[in-house]
Amino acid sequence: MHARQFRFALLALLSAAAGCADSLPTQSDIAAPAGVSRNTLEPYAGKIRVGIIPAATSVKIGATVAYDVREKGTNAYLVSGLASEMVTVTWNQSVGVATNNRRLQVVCTTTAADRDQRVAAGVKAGFPSAWEYVSTASCWRVYIGERPLPMDTTAERIYKQNVIDAGLATTSALWKTVNTTVYEPRYVTTKSTGTAASSRAQPRITVASTARVIIGTAQYRGIAEVMQNAAGTLAGINEVGMEEYLYGVVPRELGPSVYPEAEAQKAQAVAARTYAHSSLGKHWNNGYDVLATVQDQVYGGSAAEHSISTAAVNATAGIVATYNGAMISALFYATSGGKTSNVEDVFATSSPYLRTVWDAPPGQELPSVSALLTDLRTPTWTGAYGGFHSYHRWNYTWTMAQMSCVVGDFANKPVGNVNAINILARSSTSGRVTQIEFVTDQGTFTETGTAIRSAMPYISSTGVPTMLPSTLFVIERVTNSSGALTGYRAYGGGNGHGAGLAQTGAVGMARAGHTYDQILKKYYTGIALETKVGTRRDGTSPASTTATDPYDCTSA
Repeated sequence: MHARQFRFALLALLSAAAGCADSLPTQSDIAAPAGVSRNTLEPYAGKIRVGIIPAATSVKIGATVAYDVREKGTNAYLVSGLASEMVTVTWNQSVGVATNNRRLQVVCTTTAADRDQRVAAGVKAGFPSAWEYVSTASCWRVYIGERPLPMDTTAERIYKQNVIDAGLATTSALWKTVNTTVYEPRYVTTKSTGTAASSRAQPRITVASTARVIIGTAQYRGIAEVMQNAAGTLAGINEVGMEEYLYGVVPRELGPSVYPEAEAQKAQAVAARTYAHSSLGKHWNNGYDVLATVQDQVYGGSAAEHSISTAAVNATAGIVATYNGAMISALFYATSGGKTSNVEDVFATSSPYLRTVWDAPPGQELPSVSALLTDLRTPTWTGAYGGFHSYHRWNYTWTMAQMSCVVGDFANKPVGNVNAINILARSSTSGRVTQIEFVTDQGTFTETGTAIRSAMPYISSTGVPTMLPSTLFVIERVTNSSGALTGYRAYGGGNGHGAGLAQTGAVGMARAGHTYDQILKKYYTGIALETKVGTRRDGTSPASTTATDPYDCTSA
């Protein structure tokens, strides 16, 4: 059936179900409209929303001072707490609420599953939605939308059409005056004493700038909020000023105690600010802009702040990196191994400012990529800016059993022996492996780009498969005195994807007397630095970053 025909058919079925009287045949055997799981887009106004706890069934929030928990939007009081006292926020699908207003009935359904699906769809689409049980008709009235008394036929007609346009009702839906207890999904905020209050909109805590809110176990500047994510669980969110957010990011991305060089810290601040502005709305379907982890940028809140990195943020306040007037994708990583990567060598994208450069002073570069690959196996080069880093050069060895294990994890099934590992493609300009092949007893498997690092993890000293530091490596067979294959050994350089700013390279340049703008313009080709803010987009991302691995080899 074509989409247009299906829509008409669905509306016809819904029409039969909405009914003007509960004594009409009820409907429960057709699928309820799914609705649209979207959060209203809020224009960026100087504050970024950070997903501290991206997915949980309950979230604890509090503050370092006495506080009130209030509903977002209405500012209605919910509960209060003492300093360091935590409240627990949960999501309850059916909270009884006394009501006396006008509500739009869309159906009287005979199944609880259909009822809950419809109410959830209404909430996700932004309409106040509830239900009540009608014992005389043995069905649940589902209300999607409400209006205050007295009746306003013009306003109600417009409102009803909006619900119809959202695919949540038909023309048979009718407005009713409802003066009873209805049940609707709500946030429930509960104190340790058992005192609780419910709200339609997110509970949040706002404190004075000298105090801190608590989300989970950590303290943050700004606001603590709990919001339902796209999967229907809860997210603990910190809404905080952009510059204050960076106070907790820069020291976690480039530790000031180890790397106190001011110009490197400033370069990191600009890169982190640019990333944050260009990522506004990245996870908006889940209620926040960025995560507080390496999936975006590591954000440690108040506990992470350090005077050196805070000074770097303040010294570069508002400055971002742009290319042809547009905010760049300011990728950064730990150390390059001597040469940065073209972005297309590691990710499925291309960019004119993420180009490979030698991570060394002029005149101290190696003569060729071939020489770089040779140096991975027999390191003699001392000219790299980041040569002091422990991952500037590395090597790992796998036994046959270990390689069988990690490739089996990658292939999601037992593969037997790994008989050959072939580098099918390598970047001629950065030296990165761009395609690799594993030839096994159970077939041949390939991987590309930065995903190669997780396809062939090394085995740590504690026996844990750990992501390969980079794709800048060479690999060789290990054999015994009889020439029989006994394992594999990789020699590599660098830690991270390799595209954009090398953090230890920035430190090396700062030690050599370069300024933060010179550092940034080396690693991001052709950029300009200017004061600019980003625009929040209506982005989508998975509600949870965890996944179940269908095959897990533990024999390594």
